[in-house]
Amino acid sequence: MKIDKEAIKKIAHLARLEFDEGSAEKMSQDMSQILDWVEKLNELDTDSVEPLTTMSSEVNDMREDQVGKHLDHEAGLKNAPKRDSDYFRVPKVLE
Repeated sequence: MKIDKEAIKKIAHLARLEFDEGSAEKMSQDMSQILDWVEKLNELDTDSVEPLTTMSSEVNDMREDQVGKHLDHEAGLKNAPKRDSDYFRVPKVLE
């Protein structure tokens, strides 16, 4: 499949990419090669291939949730560099 310069410019605009005219020709050739390769994959017979749902064959061993000891509010704030009553004080990040 041949990709022309106009298609490259449109794709570049949509992807917010910037490049010069010299790179557009190279990009056009590269994208054409990629699309040709993808079209070649369509020729493969995949009827007997099962869909792949995960790359790992390991089984996830699940455990029961257990309620454990939790950190109370005062102990959580004990080592805070700055605090304001019941909350951590942190630097302002938004103007």
